Amino acid sequence: MSKLWAKGQPLDALVERYTVGDDPLLDRRLLPHDLRASKAHARMLASIGILTDEECQQLIQALDDIQTEFEAGSFTIERADEDVHTAIERFLTARLGDVGKKIHTGRSRNDQVLVALALWQRQAVVDARDALDSTATAFEVFAAEHEGVPLPGYTHMQRAMPSTVGRWAAAWAHQLRNNESLLDAALSQVSLSPLGSAAGYGLPEVLGGNPEMTAEELGFDGPITPAEAAQIGRGKPESTLLFAMSTIARDLSRWAWDLCLYVTAEFGFFQLPNEFTTGSSIMPQKRNPDVLELTRARAGVVQAALHEVLAISTPLPSGYHRDLQLVKGPTFRGVDCTMEMLAVAEHVMRGLRVNQTACAAAMSEELFATEEAYRLVREGMPFREAYRKVGLKYSGSDES
Repeated sequence: MSKLWAKGQPLDALVERYTVGDDPLLDRRLLPHDLRASKAHARMLASIGILTDEECQQLIQALDDIQTEFEAGSFTIERADEDVHTAIERFLTARLGDVGKKIHTGRSRNDQVLVALALWQRQAVVDARDALDSTATAFEVFAAEHEGVPLPGYTHMQRAMPSTVGRWAAAWAHQLRNNESLLDAALSQVSLSPLGSAAGYGLPEVLGGNPEMTAEELGFDGPITPAEAAQIGRGKPESTLLFAMSTIARDLSRWAWDLCLYVTAEFGFFQLPNEFTTGSSIMPQKRNPDVLELTRARAGVVQAALHEVLAISTPLPSGYHRDLQLVKGPTFRGVDCTMEMLAVAEHVMRGLRVNQTACAAAMSEELFATEEAYRLVREGMPFREAYRKVGLKYSGSDES
Protein backbone atom coordinates (compact mmCIF):
# COMPACT_ATOMS: atom_id res chain seq x y z
CA MET A 1 0.00 0.00 0.00
CA SER A 2 1.25 3.51 -0.76
CA LYS A 3 1.68 6.18 1.89
CA LEU A 4 -1.49 7.68 3.32
CA TRP A 5 -0.88 10.97 1.57
CA ALA A 6 0.25 9.52 -1.79
CA LYS A 7 -1.43 10.89 -4.93
CA GLY A 8 0.25 8.75 -7.57
CA GLN A 9 3.51 10.62 -8.07
CA PRO A 10 6.71 8.86 -6.93
CA LEU A 11 8.80 10.45 -4.19
CA ASP A 12 12.50 11.08 -4.72
CA ALA A 13 14.53 8.41 -2.88
CA LEU A 14 16.80 10.86 -1.04
CA VAL A 15 13.86 13.03 -0.03
CA GLU A 16 12.02 9.94 1.19
CA ARG A 17 14.91 8.83 3.42
CA TYR A 18 15.29 12.34 4.76
CA THR A 19 11.61 12.95 5.52
CA VAL A 20 10.92 9.49 6.95
CA GLY A 21 13.90 9.81 9.29
CA ASP A 22 13.75 7.62 12.40
CA ASP A 23 9.96 7.28 12.49
CA PRO A 24 9.86 3.53 11.64
CA LEU A 25 11.93 2.91 14.78
CA LEU A 26 10.49 5.60 17.06
CA ASP A 27 6.88 4.75 16.20
CA ARG A 28 7.23 1.23 17.56
CA ARG A 29 6.58 2.53 21.04
CA LEU A 30 3.51 4.39 19.80
CA LEU A 31 1.97 1.34 18.13
CA PRO A 32 0.01 -0.03 21.13
CA HIS A 33 -1.42 3.42 21.77
CA ASP A 34 -2.29 3.96 18.10
CA LEU A 35 -4.09 0.60 18.11
CA ARG A 36 -6.08 1.56 21.19
CA ALA A 37 -7.08 4.89 19.65
CA SER A 38 -7.95 3.18 16.36
CA LYS A 39 -10.36 0.82 18.15
CA ALA A 40 -12.09 3.77 19.78
CA HIS A 41 -12.22 5.54 16.41
CA ALA A 42 -13.73 2.46 14.73
CA ARG A 43 -16.47 2.29 17.36
CA MET A 44 -17.18 5.98 16.83
CA LEU A 45 -17.43 5.46 13.06
CA ALA A 46 -19.90 2.63 13.67
CA SER A 47 -21.97 4.88 15.93
CA ILE A 48 -22.41 7.45 13.13
CA GLY A 49 -23.12 4.88 10.41
CA ILE A 50 -19.82 4.94 8.52
CA LEU A 51 -19.12 1.35 9.57
CA THR A 52 -21.59 -1.47 10.14
CA ASP A 53 -21.35 -3.33 13.42
CA GLU A 54 -19.83 -6.29 11.57
CA GLU A 55 -17.21 -4.09 9.89
CA CYS A 56 -16.37 -2.52 13.23
CA GLN A 57 -15.83 -5.92 14.82
CA GLN A 58 -13.67 -7.01 11.89
CA LEU A 59 -11.47 -3.95 12.32
CA ILE A 60 -11.17 -4.38 16.08
CA GLN A 61 -10.23 -8.05 15.65
CA ALA A 62 -7.63 -7.12 13.04
CA LEU A 63 -6.22 -4.41 15.34
CA ASP A 64 -5.93 -7.02 18.10
CA ASP A 65 -4.10 -9.27 15.65
CA ILE A 66 -1.61 -6.49 14.96
CA GLN A 67 -0.93 -6.24 18.70
CA THR A 68 -0.40 -9.99 18.91
CA GLU A 69 1.97 -10.00 15.93
CA PHE A 70 3.81 -6.98 17.31
CA GLU A 71 4.38 -8.66 20.65
CA ALA A 72 5.61 -11.76 18.81
CA GLY A 73 8.01 -9.63 16.77
CA SER A 74 6.39 -10.37 13.40
CA PHE A 75 4.73 -6.99 12.80
CA THR A 76 7.17 -4.42 11.51
CA ILE A 77 7.09 -0.81 10.42
CA GLU A 78 9.01 -0.56 7.17
CA ARG A 79 10.68 2.54 5.75
CA ALA A 80 8.27 2.28 2.83
CA ASP A 81 5.42 2.62 5.35
CA GLU A 82 6.91 5.91 6.55
CA ASP A 83 5.23 5.65 9.95
CA VAL A 84 3.10 3.50 12.23
CA HIS A 85 -0.13 4.89 10.81
CA THR A 86 0.52 3.62 7.28
CA ALA A 87 1.82 0.30 8.63
CA ILE A 88 -1.43 -0.27 10.51
CA GLU A 89 -3.61 0.71 7.58
CA ARG A 90 -1.52 -1.45 5.25
CA PHE A 91 -2.23 -4.47 7.46
CA LEU A 92 -5.94 -3.68 7.73
CA THR A 93 -6.34 -3.18 4.00
CA ALA A 94 -4.47 -6.39 3.20
CA ARG A 95 -6.62 -8.29 5.70
CA LEU A 96 -10.02 -6.66 5.15
CA GLY A 97 -9.92 -4.93 1.79
CA ASP A 98 -12.37 -2.03 1.51
CA VAL A 99 -13.26 -2.29 5.21
CA GLY A 100 -9.64 -1.57 6.07
CA LYS A 101 -9.70 1.46 3.81
CA LYS A 102 -12.52 2.98 5.89
CA ILE A 103 -10.52 3.29 9.12
CA HIS A 104 -8.96 6.62 8.18
CA THR A 105 -12.35 8.26 7.73
CA GLY A 106 -12.67 11.26 10.03
CA ARG A 107 -9.05 11.53 11.09
CA SER A 108 -5.67 12.75 9.89
CA ARG A 109 -2.18 11.55 10.64
CA ASN A 110 -1.94 14.78 12.64
CA ASP A 111 -4.56 13.90 15.24
CA GLN A 112 -3.67 10.21 14.97
CA VAL A 113 -0.11 10.80 16.15
CA LEU A 114 -1.24 13.37 18.71
CA VAL A 115 -3.62 10.99 20.45
CA ALA A 116 -1.00 8.20 20.40
CA LEU A 117 1.56 10.57 21.92
CA ALA A 118 -0.93 11.72 24.55
CA LEU A 119 -1.73 8.14 25.53
CA TRP A 120 1.98 7.31 25.60
CA GLN A 121 2.69 10.34 27.81
CA ARG A 122 -0.07 9.37 30.24
CA GLN A 123 1.56 5.95 30.64
CA ALA A 124 5.02 7.50 30.86
CA VAL A 125 3.87 9.64 33.80
CA VAL A 126 2.45 6.58 35.57
CA ASP A 127 5.71 4.69 35.03
CA ALA A 128 7.78 7.67 36.19
CA ARG A 129 5.69 8.03 39.36
CA ASP A 130 6.23 4.36 40.18
CA ALA A 131 9.97 4.61 39.57
CA LEU A 132 10.22 7.84 41.56
CA ASP A 133 8.38 6.28 44.49
CA SER A 134 10.55 3.16 44.42
CA THR A 135 13.77 5.19 44.29
CA ALA A 136 12.68 7.62 47.01
CA THR A 137 11.74 4.65 49.19
CA ALA A 138 15.26 3.24 48.81
CA PHE A 139 16.64 6.57 50.06
CA GLU A 140 14.19 6.56 52.97
CA VAL A 141 15.11 3.02 53.97
CA PHE A 142 18.79 3.96 53.88
CA ALA A 143 18.02 7.06 55.96
CA ALA A 144 16.21 5.04 58.62
CA GLU A 145 19.02 2.50 58.81
CA HIS A 146 21.66 5.21 59.35
CA GLU A 147 19.66 7.80 61.26
CA GLY A 148 22.21 8.24 64.04
CA VAL A 149 25.44 8.03 62.04
CA PRO A 150 27.16 11.45 62.21
CA LEU A 151 28.14 13.23 59.01
CA PRO A 152 29.63 16.70 58.49
CA GLY A 153 27.43 19.19 56.72
CA TYR A 154 29.17 21.39 54.15
CA THR A 155 28.70 24.85 52.71
CA HIS A 156 31.12 26.20 50.10
CA MET A 157 32.73 22.75 50.32
CA GLN A 158 33.88 23.62 53.86
CA ARG A 159 32.80 21.88 57.05
CA ALA A 160 29.86 23.84 58.39
CA MET A 161 27.51 22.13 60.85
CA PRO A 162 26.85 18.62 62.13
CA SER A 163 24.40 16.41 60.28
CA THR A 164 23.81 12.68 59.94
CA VAL A 165 23.90 10.14 57.16
CA GLY A 166 20.21 9.59 57.76
CA ARG A 167 19.34 13.25 57.30
CA TRP A 168 21.51 13.44 54.18
CA ALA A 169 19.64 10.55 52.58
CA ALA A 170 16.25 11.81 53.77
CA ALA A 171 16.93 15.19 52.17
CA TRP A 172 17.43 13.56 48.77
CA ALA A 173 14.30 11.47 49.25
CA HIS A 174 12.37 14.67 49.96
CA GLN A 175 13.69 16.30 46.79
CA LEU A 176 12.79 13.29 44.68
CA ARG A 177 9.23 13.17 46.01
CA ASN A 178 8.95 16.92 45.49
CA ASN A 179 8.98 16.22 41.74
CA GLU A 180 5.60 14.48 41.91
CA SER A 181 3.75 17.77 41.41
CA LEU A 182 5.70 18.35 38.21
CA LEU A 183 4.62 14.96 36.92
CA ASP A 184 1.05 15.97 37.78
CA ALA A 185 1.53 19.02 35.56
CA ALA A 186 2.77 16.80 32.74
CA LEU A 187 -0.34 14.66 33.11
CA SER A 188 -2.63 17.69 33.05
CA GLN A 189 -1.17 18.68 29.67
CA VAL A 190 -2.64 15.51 28.13
CA SER A 191 -5.99 15.51 29.91
CA LEU A 192 -7.94 16.32 26.72
CA SER A 193 -8.19 14.22 23.57
CA PRO A 194 -6.88 15.57 20.25
CA LEU A 195 -8.66 12.82 18.28
CA GLY A 196 -11.23 14.49 16.04
CA SER A 197 -9.18 17.62 15.48
CA ALA A 198 -7.99 15.97 12.23
CA ALA A 199 -5.42 18.11 10.42
CA GLY A 200 -5.96 20.85 12.97
CA TYR A 201 -9.29 22.33 11.92
CA GLY A 202 -11.79 19.68 12.89
CA LEU A 203 -14.08 17.72 10.57
CA PRO A 204 -16.79 18.86 8.15
CA GLU A 205 -20.15 18.81 9.91
CA VAL A 206 -21.57 16.58 7.19
CA LEU A 207 -19.60 13.64 8.63
CA GLY A 208 -21.22 13.97 12.05
CA GLY A 209 -18.14 12.90 14.02
CA ASN A 210 -18.32 12.38 17.78
CA PRO A 211 -14.99 13.27 19.44
CA GLU A 212 -16.67 13.22 22.86
CA MET A 213 -17.28 9.49 22.45
CA THR A 214 -13.66 8.64 21.64
CA ALA A 215 -12.39 10.95 24.39
CA GLU A 216 -14.52 9.16 26.99
CA GLU A 217 -13.48 5.69 25.84
CA LEU A 218 -9.80 6.61 25.93
CA GLY A 219 -10.01 8.07 29.43
CA PHE A 220 -9.66 11.76 28.58
CA ASP A 221 -11.69 14.49 30.26
CA GLY A 222 -13.09 15.50 26.88
CA PRO A 223 -11.95 16.61 23.43
CA ILE A 224 -9.68 19.58 22.77
CA THR A 225 -11.82 22.54 21.72
CA PRO A 226 -11.60 24.33 19.46
CA ALA A 227 -9.87 21.86 17.18
CA GLU A 228 -7.39 24.58 16.21
CA ALA A 229 -5.86 24.39 19.70
CA ALA A 230 -4.55 20.85 19.14
CA GLN A 231 -1.74 21.69 16.73
CA ILE A 232 -0.87 24.98 18.42
CA GLY A 233 -0.14 22.97 21.56
CA ARG A 234 2.35 20.62 19.90
CA GLY A 235 5.54 20.51 21.94
CA LYS A 236 3.97 21.85 25.13
CA PRO A 237 3.02 18.46 26.65
CA GLU A 238 6.42 17.05 25.68
CA SER A 239 8.34 19.98 27.13
CA THR A 240 6.30 19.87 30.35
CA LEU A 241 7.08 16.18 30.72
CA LEU A 242 10.75 16.76 29.96
CA PHE A 243 10.90 19.62 32.46
CA ALA A 244 9.69 17.21 35.14
CA MET A 245 12.23 14.66 33.98
CA SER A 246 15.03 17.21 33.92
CA THR A 247 14.35 18.22 37.54
CA ILE A 248 14.41 14.57 38.59
CA ALA A 249 17.65 14.14 36.67
CA ARG A 250 19.01 17.31 38.25
CA ASP A 251 18.38 15.92 41.73
CA LEU A 252 20.03 12.62 40.87
CA SER A 253 22.99 14.42 39.30
CA ARG A 254 23.66 16.42 42.47
CA TRP A 255 23.23 13.32 44.62
CA ALA A 256 25.73 11.48 42.43
CA TRP A 257 28.17 14.40 42.83
CA ASP A 258 27.92 14.02 46.61
CA LEU A 259 28.71 10.34 46.41
CA CYS A 260 31.57 10.86 43.94
CA LEU A 261 33.17 12.98 46.66
CA TYR A 262 32.21 10.88 49.66
CA VAL A 263 33.55 7.58 48.25
CA THR A 264 37.04 9.04 47.68
CA ALA A 265 39.86 7.96 49.99
CA GLU A 266 40.11 11.57 51.22
CA PHE A 267 36.55 11.45 52.58
CA GLY A 268 35.78 7.74 52.81
CA PHE A 269 32.30 8.19 54.29
CA PHE A 270 30.74 5.69 51.89
CA GLN A 271 31.88 2.70 49.86
CA LEU A 272 30.44 1.25 46.68
CA PRO A 273 30.43 -2.54 46.31
CA ASN A 274 33.23 -3.66 43.99
CA GLU A 275 30.66 -4.93 41.50
CA PHE A 276 29.34 -1.37 41.17
CA THR A 277 32.74 0.01 40.13
CA THR A 278 34.98 -0.29 37.10
CA GLY A 279 38.76 -0.52 36.85
CA SER A 280 41.61 1.33 35.21
CA SER A 281 43.28 -0.11 32.13
CA ILE A 282 46.74 0.92 33.43
CA MET A 283 46.51 1.35 37.23
CA PRO A 284 45.86 -2.03 38.86
CA GLN A 285 44.64 -0.60 42.16
CA LYS A 286 41.92 1.65 40.79
CA ARG A 287 38.18 1.19 41.37
CA ASN A 288 36.20 3.96 39.67
CA PRO A 289 32.68 5.21 40.48
CA ASP A 290 31.75 5.46 36.79
CA VAL A 291 28.11 4.69 37.56
CA LEU A 292 27.96 7.88 39.62
CA GLU A 293 29.88 10.01 37.14
CA LEU A 294 27.59 8.96 34.30
CA THR A 295 24.55 9.70 36.44
CA ARG A 296 25.97 13.14 37.14
CA ALA A 297 26.49 13.71 33.41
CA ARG A 298 23.20 12.32 32.13
CA ALA A 299 21.24 15.16 33.66
CA GLY A 300 22.73 17.20 30.84
CA VAL A 301 21.34 14.72 28.31
CA VAL A 302 17.82 15.16 29.71
CA GLN A 303 18.13 18.94 29.84
CA ALA A 304 19.39 18.94 26.26
CA ALA A 305 16.32 16.95 25.21
CA LEU A 306 14.10 19.60 26.82
CA HIS A 307 15.95 22.39 25.03
CA GLU A 308 15.73 20.48 21.74
CA VAL A 309 11.95 20.17 21.99
CA LEU A 310 11.59 23.84 22.88
CA ALA A 311 13.92 24.90 20.06
CA ILE A 312 11.96 22.89 17.49
CA SER A 313 8.43 23.78 18.59
CA THR A 314 8.76 27.38 19.79
CA PRO A 315 9.39 29.35 16.57
CA LEU A 316 6.44 27.88 14.60
CA PRO A 317 3.21 29.63 13.60
CA SER A 318 -0.18 28.00 14.19
CA GLY A 319 -1.24 24.85 12.37
CA TYR A 320 0.76 21.72 11.68
CA HIS A 321 4.34 21.81 10.35
CA ARG A 322 6.61 18.86 9.59
CA ASP A 323 9.21 20.29 12.00
CA LEU A 324 7.13 18.72 14.78
CA GLN A 325 8.05 15.21 13.62
CA LEU A 326 11.45 15.81 15.23
CA VAL A 327 9.96 16.31 18.70
CA LYS A 328 9.42 12.59 19.26
CA GLY A 329 13.09 11.59 19.36
CA PRO A 330 14.28 13.90 22.14
CA THR A 331 11.10 13.29 24.14
CA PHE A 332 11.61 9.55 24.19
CA ARG A 333 15.34 9.97 24.80
CA GLY A 334 14.87 12.30 27.77
CA VAL A 335 12.29 10.07 29.42
CA ASP A 336 14.31 6.90 28.84
CA CYS A 337 17.45 8.50 30.26
CA THR A 338 15.67 9.67 33.41
CA MET A 339 14.08 6.28 33.99
CA GLU A 340 17.51 4.64 33.73
CA MET A 341 18.94 7.16 36.20
CA LEU A 342 16.18 6.39 38.70
CA ALA A 343 16.78 2.65 38.40
CA VAL A 344 20.52 3.10 38.91
CA ALA A 345 20.09 5.44 41.89
CA GLU A 346 17.77 2.96 43.60
CA HIS A 347 20.23 0.14 42.94
CA VAL A 348 23.16 2.14 44.32
CA MET A 349 21.32 3.18 47.48
CA ARG A 350 20.38 -0.41 48.21
CA GLY A 351 24.03 -1.49 47.90
CA LEU A 352 25.82 1.53 49.40
CA ARG A 353 27.90 0.92 52.53
CA VAL A 354 28.67 3.42 55.29
CA ASN A 355 32.06 3.74 56.98
CA GLN A 356 30.91 4.85 60.42
CA THR A 357 34.47 5.22 61.68
CA ALA A 358 35.37 7.71 58.95
CA CYS A 359 32.13 9.61 59.51
CA ALA A 360 32.76 9.93 63.23
CA ALA A 361 36.39 10.96 62.72
CA ALA A 362 35.30 13.81 60.45
CA MET A 363 33.15 15.41 63.17
CA SER A 364 35.76 18.00 64.12
CA GLU A 365 35.25 20.59 66.85
CA GLU A 366 34.52 23.56 64.57
CA LEU A 367 31.34 21.86 63.32
CA PHE A 368 29.81 22.69 66.71
CA ALA A 369 30.75 26.38 66.68
CA THR A 370 27.21 27.52 65.91
CA GLU A 371 25.89 25.39 68.75
CA GLU A 372 28.50 26.95 71.04
CA ALA A 373 27.41 30.44 70.04
CA TYR A 374 23.77 29.69 70.74
CA ARG A 375 24.65 28.22 74.10
CA LEU A 376 26.11 31.64 74.98
CA VAL A 377 22.92 33.26 73.67
CA ARG A 378 20.86 31.07 75.99
CA GLU A 379 23.07 32.30 78.84
CA GLY A 380 22.11 35.90 77.99
CA MET A 381 24.82 37.08 75.61
CA PRO A 382 23.61 39.02 72.52
CA PHE A 383 23.93 36.89 69.40
CA ARG A 384 26.30 39.25 67.59
CA GLU A 385 28.67 39.24 70.56
CA ALA A 386 28.43 35.45 70.90
CA TYR A 387 29.05 35.07 67.17
CA ARG A 388 32.18 37.22 67.40
CA LYS A 389 33.48 35.53 70.52
CA VAL A 390 33.19 32.02 69.09
CA GLY A 391 34.46 33.16 65.69
CA LEU A 392 37.62 34.57 67.23
CA LYS A 393 38.22 31.29 68.99
CA TYR A 394 38.26 29.36 65.73
CA SER A 395 40.07 32.02 63.74
CA GLY A 396 43.27 31.41 65.68
CA SER A 397 43.32 34.92 67.15
CA ASP A 398 44.69 35.46 70.66
CA GLU A 399 41.92 38.02 71.35
CA SER A 400 39.54 36.71 73.99
